Amino acid sequence: MAIKELAKGYEPEEVEQKWVRFWDENKSFTPDTKQTSNTYSIVIPPPNVTGTLHMGHALNLTLQDILCRYHRQKGYDVLWVPGTDHAGIATQNVVEKSLASQGKSREDLGREKFVERVWEWKQEYGDKILNQIKRIGASVDWSRLRFTMDDGLSRAVREVFVRLYEEGLIYQGDYIINWCVRCHTALSDLEVDHAEVEGHLYHLFYPLEDASGGVVVATTRPETMLGDTAVAVNPKDDRFNHLVGKNVILPVLHRRIPVIGDEYVDMEFGTGCLKVTPAHDPNDFVLGKKHGLDSVQVIDDQGRMTDEAGELFKGLDRVQCRQQILKVLKDQGTLQSIDPHKHSVGHCYRCSSVVEPYVSRQWFVKVGPLARKARDAVAGKETMIFPVHWEKTYFEWMDNIRDWCISRQIWWGHRIPAWTCVDCQELIVSRTEPDICPRCRSSRLTQDEDVLDTWFSSALWPFSTLGWPEQTRDLEKFYPTSVLVTGFDILFFWVARMMMMGIHFMKDVPFRHVYIHALVRDVQGQKMSKSKGNVIDPLVVMDKYGTDAFRFTLTAFAAMGRDIKMSEDRVEGYRHFINKIWNAARFSLMNLEENTSPLDPDKVQGLAHKWILHRLEDMKSEVGGSIEEYRFNEAAQGLYQFVWHSFCDWYLELIKPELYGDDENIRKTAQENLLHVLSEILILIHPIIPFVTQEIWSVLPGKKELDLSKVPFPEKLDQCRFPQAAQEMEFLQQVVAAARNIRSELNIVPSVKLNLLIRAHGEDQEFLDSHAGLIKNLANLESLRAGHDIDPPRGCGSAVVRGYELFIPLKGFVDIQGELSRLDKELGKLDKELGIVAKKLANPGFLNNAPEEIVDKEKSKAREMSEKKEKLMILRQRLADIS
Repeated sequence: MAIKELAKGYEPEEVEQKWVRFWDENKSFTPDTKQTSNTYSIVIPPPNVTGTLHMGHALNLTLQDILCRYHRQKGYDVLWVPGTDHAGIATQNVVEKSLASQGKSREDLGREKFVERVWEWKQEYGDKILNQIKRIGASVDWSRLRFTMDDGLSRAVREVFVRLYEEGLIYQGDYIINWCVRCHTALSDLEVDHAEVEGHLYHLFYPLEDASGGVVVATTRPETMLGDTAVAVNPKDDRFNHLVGKNVILPVLHRRIPVIGDEYVDMEFGTGCLKVTPAHDPNDFVLGKKHGLDSVQVIDDQGRMTDEAGELFKGLDRVQCRQQILKVLKDQGTLQSIDPHKHSVGHCYRCSSVVEPYVSRQWFVKVGPLARKARDAVAGKETMIFPVHWEKTYFEWMDNIRDWCISRQIWWGHRIPAWTCVDCQELIVSRTEPDICPRCRSSRLTQDEDVLDTWFSSALWPFSTLGWPEQTRDLEKFYPTSVLVTGFDILFFWVARMMMMGIHFMKDVPFRHVYIHALVRDVQGQKMSKSKGNVIDPLVVMDKYGTDAFRFTLTAFAAMGRDIKMSEDRVEGYRHFINKIWNAARFSLMNLEENTSPLDPDKVQGLAHKWILHRLEDMKSEVGGSIEEYRFNEAAQGLYQFVWHSFCDWYLELIKPELYGDDENIRKTAQENLLHVLSEILILIHPIIPFVTQEIWSVLPGKKELDLSKVPFPEKLDQCRFPQAAQEMEFLQQVVAAARNIRSELNIVPSVKLNLLIRAHGEDQEFLDSHAGLIKNLANLESLRAGHDIDPPRGCGSAVVRGYELFIPLKGFVDIQGELSRLDKELGKLDKELGIVAKKLANPGFLNNAPEEIVDKEKSKAREMSEKKEKLMILRQRLADIS
């Protein structure tokens, strides 16, 4: 009986939509919490609700999906939790920009109405990224979708805050923090992007109070000198240690400030004298606390100069103030010199404004006790990081961690659950909103205006998404999670904080493995950015080439620890692979029947069948091992070679005579083997390319389960191990390849049938004789003769396989003199081109001034031409020898 045929060409868009809908409607990825089987769980790194799918998301989702689909195949009860992050500053900025376009600000609306507006925005646009996650084929459990500000997670956030406060691990304090004057909020150290800038080092003269001389200080920020409260020198510095205890006069403001001694001062940097501004530099803040110095704030939270800056400067923007104060200092003769100076400047990770160190009252987590346990967990291999070299970076950060500033001066986010009594100033931290003050019984209570850092709620993600603080079945079954797949850029923002919170509240690590994937760069290895114009949009790529081709490209290049060089050409190349699978399946289905029997592994006959089944057993081991060890590229590349070359190029060609022949038993045996191999290929490659495999699977005969995502990983079949057949097939392939190579080198058209002579003996001669039909068919030969007494005629193309000489008589097929003439012309042209490139590469001006990628391109061109020349010369010599 005939079976359903596949369409002539694969049309991904329609297929993808169909199966996304099917998996969703059938809840294919919702685990059974009642089962007691092995579990495998992942929580998705929640993308910002403002986000759209970019290359980093696409790689991250693809790798997670491969792990989840593979572990379902292996019999695990798999839970992959989806969700989004409220992204406090980012989301507030988006909504504020929308308001600004209408001529309004958040202050015009007021807090309550503004937060309502953000929720409306989230309802309207927040599903965009979720639909894109569906688009890439992510096998998440949509019935467990979470949002960092949903009711359950909000309850978890409040519970954690209150417990940490009760344990003395959350406190309020005046401290110098990173302040964004654009976003008007505090930033943690990790939310500051540092960039090298070409700046200046300004040398300023501070006279001694006793007029006996003075000191020169060097600064990159002359406007902050208005807030100086000391000059520090190293007490071991013989140039200046005699000044400790004296006073200098601060220029412009004429304020008297002391000279202090502290070994923190670097004697080699600048002049060896350090101006100390406790209110505007984190290191100076520490020095100020240590020496009991005043803290004078001369820049406010808007980035403007305060009254403390003096009449000349108050109200000026900090940038304007720098220009003004340099003019004054120059006029006074205090500005001694200006030197170019490259240095690191912190910028807000959201809006890129220069960050201002700022002293204010904030909420902090005392992370020392939490960090020690999180560090020990990685050192003790409770959580393993892949690649392992990231452990060193993790340890360095944990060993130098500072208390975490968790308060943010914005309106969108988890509001801090702290209230102050207006009448007695009592501070109340509570899980529920209090009605009266427990101290004076007043009902006049005001809640803290600040919200929590977005990363605070994200740090609870592995257990809050599973129902904590309730002791849910999900929490019992799926925590700790199995692996976290993430980029290195949030190893500290997020991974380390999840470790701290998970261990503290769950008494266990949040995940057993952390896999750090690399960056997706452009084909030149450059980081993608809008300013460079080299961004590749994954949504556009999927529209153009199909999701499976895109996923396979990402996977094939996802080598551990190595960045991916992405280009559309590469995706297009793997689209050919998807089409190859489709066409191979289409051919197979045209030669199968609805009642094709399953394979009996104990009754396998024939070299081709034994060989492909042996190779298939190899692939099962290789694919499983590669995925479990996060060697995704090896899994993809191994499958590519097996499917394209072993299955399509060799096996299908080898069995065509059996499928087309008149012997019904031979045909049925070939069909059984073909169906078995095709079915297991689809299962093995399904985690990487789910859509095309599911579509083909849906029309295969004899399947017991329509949903390929639920089909188990192929069993290991020891009966299908045929090492001798594998060796014999390798010999046959080498013979065919040698014959094809001679034909190709000498430009003999494929349609011409050649004669092959092989000087062989013993078992190998018998093997060649018994498989002469296969070899003739594959190499398009008129005849094949093997024997130890072969005497080839003059003028043969030759090769050696396993020590045996192969000859193809060329008389009547090749114009040897004509070929020699053609090769001479080609070699002459190649020499000329090589000379041009060599001249370029010998030119120091080109090497020193041309962009690195251009130089590399020329070097690559020279290598390719040299290799081509070497091959042509070898071929010319061979032809000359037989002429």
